[in-house]
This record gives sequence, C-alpha cells and structure tokens, in this order.
Amino acid sequence: MSTESGTDEKPMSAEEQAMMKEWETMAPDEAGAKSDAVPAFDANAGEEDGGTRILNQEEIDSLLGFDSDSLGGGETSGVMALINSAMVNYERLPMLDIVFDRLVRLMSTSLRNLTSDNVEVSLDQVSTVRFGDYMNSIPLPAMLSVFKAEEWDNNGLMVTDSALIYSVVDVLLGGRKGTPAIRVEGRPYTTIESKLVEKMVQVALSDLSSAFDPLSPVSFTLDRIETNPRFATISQSGNACVLARLRVDMGDRGGRIEILIPYATLEPIRELLLQMFMGEKFGRDSIWESHLTHELYKTDIQLQAILGELVLPLGEMLNWKVGSHVMFNTRINDELEMRCGHFPMFRGPVGQKQGQIAVRIERYIPPEIEEES
Repeated sequence: MSTESGTDEKPMSAEEQAMMKEWETMAPDEAGAKSDAVPAFDANAGEEDGGTRILNQEEIDSLLGFDSDSLGGGETSGVMALINSAMVNYERLPMLDIVFDRLVRLMSTSLRNLTSDNVEVSLDQVSTVRFGDYMNSIPLPAMLSVFKAEEWDNNGLMVTDSALIYSVVDVLLGGRKGTPAIRVEGRPYTTIESKLVEKMVQVALSDLSSAFDPLSPVSFTLDRIETNPRFATISQSGNACVLARLRVDMGDRGGRIEILIPYATLEPIRELLLQMFMGEKFGRDSIWESHLTHELYKTDIQLQAILGELVLPLGEMLNWKVGSHVMFNTRINDELEMRCGHFPMFRGPVGQKQGQIAVRIERYIPPEIEEES
C-alpha cells in the first residue's frame, strides 16, 4: 500500500500523542464559546446594518415615566411629566387665597356657635387638580355634598371625611370632652348622622357665601349629599378645579373639609379673582371721581334753541344779498329743539317772557345709541 499511495505513514511519537489528546479536550470548550458568542455577534451586526433594537420593559417604563420612583409616589418623568405639566402652569387666581382666609375666620366663629365647643379651623392648602384625579383619591367612607352657586348657575363639591363626621356627631349629641370620637367602620351612615352633618355643611356654605360677598354676591345652596363619588360627578374628569383643604379641630377630635370648585364655576368672576388685593380697582380712584363729578355740576355750558333748519344748495346761498328773505317751515305752535353742542337735549313750545323770546322745557330727548355694524 505504501507503493500505491506514494506516501509512507510514520508512527506518532509520544509527544505528538500527548498534544493530540490536549487538543481533543480543548475542542468542546472552544465550540461552546463560539455558540455563546453567536447571538451577541448577530445583535451587533443588526445594529451596524441599520436594524432596529427592541427595548426592554425597564427602558419602556423609564421613557413613559412609570419608574419605581413615580410608582412609589415620587416625581414623574418622561411622557407623563409632559401630560401633567399643564396643571402646574394653570392660571392662578390670587384673590382665592384671601377668600379662603376669610372663610377660615367665619367658619371658626360659626362652628363654635354650632357646637358650643372650642373649634379651630385652619387652611392647609389651596391647589389645582383635575376633577377625575381628585374623585379617585377621595378616602372612603366620606360624605360628598353637592352645592350650587345660584348666581353663577354652576355647581361645587364639599367633601367631609369620616373622622370629622363622627366628631361632629359626638359633639352635637353630648359626647365627653377630651375623649376621641368612636369610629364605627364598615356600615353606612345613619339618618341622624346625615342630618347632623347636613346642618354643619349648611353653616359652612353660608360662610362661603359671606366670604365671596366682598367680590361678588353669591348664594351657595346645598343640592344633595352623596356617599358614592360616582353619583357626585359635577364636571368632566379632565376639567381643572380649585381644591381648598381645611382642617377642623375640636379639642382631641376633628377632621378635614375639602372644597372643590371647578374653574368653570368661577368663570363669571374670573376678572375679579385676578386682582392682587381686595378692593383693587384697576386704576380707578373713587375720591377723584367724586371730586370730578362735583365740579362738573358747576360747569357752564351753552344751550341753543333751534328756531328752524333749512337745507339749500350752495349756489343759491351765494346769490343772497342784503334784504333777501329765507322762509322756514317752523310755525308758532311747533316745539323747538334745544341742543348742547351737536346733541339734542330738550323740546318745548316757544313764547315770550319779560319782553324776550323764551322756550319752556317739556320733554327730554334721550341720546341715540349707535348701532354697531
């Protein structure tokens, strides 16, 4: 066989056999390494060739703002931050702070008279929220009082939490001072509890009306009381609302009252609420106005009695000479018109008094209203 093939097979030495065995043991590791490197090579090749890379769940959450910090109550980022940024920059109404400060003083006095107890009312915060977000955040059980602004023809919402409900019931029914109110959860409010809270809500609405009186007279009337937020919907979920959080303390007892007023309800007095301080008149000075009015009554004016009017061509008037006669259509019994400048003021018959021509004023001529084109 060696002569047919032309080659001579030599036996391997001991060193060559040892090297061959070493290569055989290393072969599976190299193959496994190549198999593990293939997916990474393909992914990199896809990026270099212009292929798309699929985002994982963590990258998608961070882009939309649903990261662990935002889900835990921290600040949102990404797309959700852009969506919610409109609420931060919404129009502020400076006069609302003064109105609610006035409400706090009025409610402190009214609730003291109602409960015959030492009541302290404090304003925690005035903020802007979306209606739907707030309704989803109301801690239940609670009483939602829907009230109506009669002059503005729109509604608002007053939310009384469970702690204040039981505190008011305990105080009005003669509970001991210095002991916290007993809260019974897991049952609907009784008729007695609803009536007692309704009485407190009516007192608060009366004080809210008084707080708005310096700006604009308005009457807030209680429409109904609901315990389910779905039945207390007074606006669309995306509409902006003003939220005032009040804290009511009665010794060791107390709770919160939250007043929610949509911006649509406040639209009729929006210009008044944009004032920086109470009584701002945007440049008006009442003292100067009174002085100017008083001096105007002393002003001398010229009043003309029109005996007659005639429209003639200019050419005919140029032909007039001394002694020419001009005929008017005015008769003796006709009323003459009296003018102040170019404005007609009065009408009356003409006569004679103490040798002079006189006109007796009998009728006032109202000014003409110019129609807008």
